[in-house]
Amino acid sequence: MEKGQFFWDCLFVQEQEKNMAKFLVIAEKPSVAQSLAKNLSAYQREDGYLEGNSCIVSWCLGHLAEYAPPEIYDEKYEKWQFEDLPIIPEVWKVQVSEDKKKQFEVLCSLMNREDVAYLVNGCDAGREGELIFKRVYDLAGCQKPVKRLWISSMEDEAIQKGFQTLKDGKEYAGLCNAAVCRAQADWLIGMNATRAYTTRYFKRLVVGRVQTPTLSMLTERKEKIEHFKKEAYYKVSLSDGKLTVTSENIQSEAEADELRKLCDGEEAMVTKVKKAQKRISPPKLYDLTSLQREANRYFGYTAQKTLDMLQELYEEKMVTYPRTDSQYVTEDMKETVETLADEMTDFLPFLKSEQSGGNAERVINNTKVSDHHAILLTKEAVEKGMGGLSDGKKNLMMLIGQQLVQATGEDYLYEQTEISVQCKEHEFATKGKLPVQMGFKEVEEAFRKYCVKDKKSDEPDNKTGLPEVYEEGMILVSVKAEKSTHYTSPPKMFTEDTLLAAMETAGNKEFDSETEKKGLGTPATRANIIEKLVSSGYAERKGKQILPTAAGCELIHVMPENLKSASLTAEWENQLLMMEKGKIRDDEFMDGIVSMITEILSVCRAIPEEERSRFQTAREVIGKCPICGSDVYEGKSNYYCSDRSCPFALWKSNRFLESMKKSMDKKMAVELLKRGRTHVKGLYSKKKDSKFDADLVLGVEDGKARFSLEFPKKKTNSNKKKK
Repeated sequence: MEKGQFFWDCLFVQEQEKNMAKFLVIAEKPSVAQSLAKNLSAYQREDGYLEGNSCIVSWCLGHLAEYAPPEIYDEKYEKWQFEDLPIIPEVWKVQVSEDKKKQFEVLCSLMNREDVAYLVNGCDAGREGELIFKRVYDLAGCQKPVKRLWISSMEDEAIQKGFQTLKDGKEYAGLCNAAVCRAQADWLIGMNATRAYTTRYFKRLVVGRVQTPTLSMLTERKEKIEHFKKEAYYKVSLSDGKLTVTSENIQSEAEADELRKLCDGEEAMVTKVKKAQKRISPPKLYDLTSLQREANRYFGYTAQKTLDMLQELYEEKMVTYPRTDSQYVTEDMKETVETLADEMTDFLPFLKSEQSGGNAERVINNTKVSDHHAILLTKEAVEKGMGGLSDGKKNLMMLIGQQLVQATGEDYLYEQTEISVQCKEHEFATKGKLPVQMGFKEVEEAFRKYCVKDKKSDEPDNKTGLPEVYEEGMILVSVKAEKSTHYTSPPKMFTEDTLLAAMETAGNKEFDSETEKKGLGTPATRANIIEKLVSSGYAERKGKQILPTAAGCELIHVMPENLKSASLTAEWENQLLMMEKGKIRDDEFMDGIVSMITEILSVCRAIPEEERSRFQTAREVIGKCPICGSDVYEGKSNYYCSDRSCPFALWKSNRFLESMKKSMDKKMAVELLKRGRTHVKGLYSKKKDSKFDADLVLGVEDGKARFSLEFPKKKTNSNKKKK
């Protein structure tokens, strides 16, 4: 008997005895489903699933179902009108995209099979995994019991242990509620605020719950840099040829010149020589955000690229679950961590045997691990090695591996020497430091030399000692004094590294130290937020920098403070975490979202007419509206009435013309509005498979344009000679 089958027979013997009932495992992706199926001996391949003697394993295709757009609730929402807001569904509708309907039908059929006793949610162990499963489960109308597979690694051992410790799906109700509320909040604010500001300003303005505060940080930083005025400051340094000591910053150049003249050529006395041993503790293990930041800093990878590669490595059983917010492991993992750290000297080509870590106690903290522990390499990865992996994946593997060795390594120790000198009753000082024990920094430097090549460290090299000959009370004869000029520096533009850090700590000042989670978005969603800003044209990449575009700055300038507030959005993320733990109800959170939408609409109603036209340039009048007589302008997809309460529009693409392979151009629109008809050449007849000419005639019915064709009589040639 195969190992996987034996495992299942022992675990679910009771279900087998009851009419050979099976259970259905639903994974998030096909690749994950295959790994789960192998451990459950479900080898029989069918269309959209795998089956074994005791179980069936199928999969979603990521988000199989999404919340339906407003027009699915009511056709009137196809036309964006401020008067129709707010849009707040009483019953939320979920729909499946066309390209995923086949797999959804497979899942529905499997869920409703008579021999399926219960389901196992095998989607990724996190908030989004709960949402993916719930949408499919609800849409299928399934009411069968659910158990939860919760694992942090795709290794066989972890999968088997996960199935041995399946939990009741109800235990994750809080996490599921948080997932649903997060998605509904994003939908409500996105749909309502985007439509509200778009219709009030006559320009498409896309608003997002997390996206807009993030864009606001980019815009604020850009404005600070643009309005920055550098200011000069001065320093005076004294030197006896061996030692150089420097004054504090001096704002006045005249004062600096005076000090230089006062001290130049004079005696100075050493007033303090202080030596102290300092220590820097090793860094923590990686959570997703810290790994994305360092991958950007070292290799220039975007946050999304790092996440995509990590997800693939996870599914290939090379790393543990990537979407984690923890930088620690639990007590029961001590032996695993020690073994992994010891094996890194063979796994990482730049490490020497004496550089291995091993002090696992440094990274163990049960209280700081909730859903998933820090990102680690797997035992399987160490056995397989990195052969066959892309350069990007190899870099991430080495980054994760060296971080484990650093985190379990020894402190970096250095001796810091401070020397103070007094001249003409003015103080001058310098500092120097020399390494005593390199500790974890030896690993960091080895990694840099091997993987980052010639790229310099972002931190200045301060490994400079001071001469040992100086003692307190020593007189320095005839010191040379020099003045140097310096300038204040503007803040730096955000890189993905620093933007991720800013998102993670956004709103910190508004929270007390006991608040469990702060920031914009979650480790799992921050990369996607950055990508949305770029794809929407509100931000752009310039090298490693992330810059707001002109359109992004325009959007932020018209947004109210509550939509730009990092602290408010961070508070929502904290509430979602509390909801996961059952500390607040979902309706409390959603009431706050609905109240905010009401406030957004109230602010929009009060926007003055002059302000509403800030994006409008002089527009060409195409003609007069046949319904109300107002001016008609050209839009991106239609020719619309300037009176927003009027429903009239001539659509550039409409069914009537499309059936004859034509679209409405500007010349046609002008003539239709002026004369009620326009002559069109080259119309296509599908029936005759030929082209023809005709007059397109405009009519109006129920406020909408209606078209018909007329065929004018051919003109006779009056000059034709009579026989």
